[in-house]
Amino acid sequence: MNQTITSRLRQRRRHWRWAFDTLAFLIVLLGLGWIIVEGAGTLHYNWQWYRIPQYLYHIEDGVFYSGPLLRGLGVTLELTGWSLLLTLIFGLTAALLQRSSSWAAHAITRVYVEIVRNTPLLVQIYLVYFILAPILDLDRFVAAILALAIFEGAFAAEIFRAGIEAIPKGQWEAARSLGLPSHAIHRLVILPQAIRLVLPPLTGLAVSLIKHSALVSVIAVADLTTEGRNLIADTFMTFELWFTVAALYLVLTTSLSLLISRLERRLPMHSAGH
Repeated sequence: MNQTITSRLRQRRRHWRWAFDTLAFLIVLLGLGWIIVEGAGTLHYNWQWYRIPQYLYHIEDGVFYSGPLLRGLGVTLELTGWSLLLTLIFGLTAALLQRSSSWAAHAITRVYVEIVRNTPLLVQIYLVYFILAPILDLDRFVAAILALAIFEGAFAAEIFRAGIEAIPKGQWEAARSLGLPSHAIHRLVILPQAIRLVLPPLTGLAVSLIKHSALVSVIAVADLTTEGRNLIADTFMTFELWFTVAALYLVLTTSLSLLISRLERRLPMHSAGH
């Protein structure tokens, strides 16, 4: 009897909590909506949302053609993909070198990580584009990829290092007892377990990479931000275009987060004690 009463009370509390949370959520949404509407009204701005679709796509004779914003989105995707691949390579390499027995390798990677993490990305883009790119004969697109990868790679190095160090010592000792060389221990035993640990922070890093890619517009890479700025200069539709660009970035980052979350759930669990 007492258990039944307790269960009913808990259920009633959950219903009240759900109702309160829903009400609070609606109040916050209404408040934000009111602020946006009032702010837009005080601007006396001539909104022209009906013109936005033509900058995304147009259809002629039944054929789909990408507009400037979708073409810029494609460049952003390509830029992000290559940068993310190099970021993972730089980060994992730097993490392994920091754990190396060579003091020189450890010192070089620590200097790389500390300098890159504590200087602005914009400055690094300029340094790579105006100094490193002419020496290596790189075009602006490749220079942008390299600058982003160098910057994000320093953060990825710390993520990988933390993931590797989180693996219990017993795993290392068991692998050494089997006579495995160091590279085999990392490849077969440690890294497969560390991947699941580092996947959530790497997801955040990838999202940051997408957003940071907007900075390459300063060296005239034709990404989404650059195309948006060019259209604003031509049409003076400042708010509509910036809101559209922001929405496209939001779609990218949200889609990536959902994809990685789904991948994380499918990865096999690696228990530290087994």
